Amino acid sequence: MSDTENTLPPIEPPKDPYTGDYQSGFVAVIGRPNVGKSTLMNSLLGQKLSITSPKPQTTRHRIHGIHTTDTHQICFIDTPGMHLGESKSINRYMNRAASSAFEDVDVVLFVVEAGKWTREDQAVAEKCKHLTVPLIVLVNKIDKYKRMDELFPFLEKMGKNITFDQLIPVSAYSKSGIDIIEKEVLKCLPKQEAIFPEDYITDRSSRFLTSEIVREKLMRELGEEVPYGSTVEIEQFKFDTEEDRWIIHALILVERQGQKQIVIGKKGELIKRMGTHARKDIMNLLDARVHLELWVKVKENWSDDERALASLGYTDEIT
Repeated sequence: MSDTENTLPPIEPPKDPYTGDYQSGFVAVIGRPNVGKSTLMNSLLGQKLSITSPKPQTTRHRIHGIHTTDTHQICFIDTPGMHLGESKSINRYMNRAASSAFEDVDVVLFVVEAGKWTREDQAVAEKCKHLTVPLIVLVNKIDKYKRMDELFPFLEKMGKNITFDQLIPVSAYSKSGIDIIEKEVLKCLPKQEAIFPEDYITDRSSRFLTSEIVREKLMRELGEEVPYGSTVEIEQFKFDTEEDRWIIHALILVERQGQKQIVIGKKGELIKRMGTHARKDIMNLLDARVHLELWVKVKENWSDDERALASLGYTDEIT
């Protein structure tokens, strides 16, 4: 055996430990559907990143929202609502995406709705029993109560169902308690350099955020059934230098022909209105002029087809 083959690679000296005062870390925002996680994260970021609507299961993907200051960087992880029903592949995907947020975080924010503790809340609480990081419970929607003492019976009942490190009554809608959340989170974050560049606000691409904006308009405009059987795929996303604007073609997929007619609306009025509202938000996102075209196509059973879901971006990979 030659000397070259018998020689071990040199051992690199360990990196010097961080000695500065800057703090950074990951914070998971979890809870059942429709408790206001996305609205809360938008309030914490000071800008809209995650889409919202009054309907449960609006959030389908795990999204990082990055809040950076001169002294700290907090990487919030917005997650789909954890739910008990896993009848379709898309439901199983959303639960996996939510559960994965527990991994490698520095603190967990468990969002519950004031006055309402469900079986799904209890299921999330059971997952929290094995946490090795601090757990902060955020009791959201306290603006429903005129006096805080009306909330005490619920807090006492909830305290018997879960052990936590801190409890903060908040209102994502009125932004009450937002400053307290940040202070408590900072007590849990390690001293280390920023994880992301200071100009980052998310780990998601503009193309992905554009598809989410269109889907938000679907969730807000349509009835109870159609939004859950629909998704959005961006087929074209390019900047036209001659026209100085973005050219975006978005395909709305539904599962049945009847749903297609509902999305289009009478004489195309509904899809036109959704396109107008989406275009305004996309212009704000891209800070540029936008030409947006929407089409609707039937793709039967897409929400229960693993291959179809993967092709539509419902995977663990970040896009």
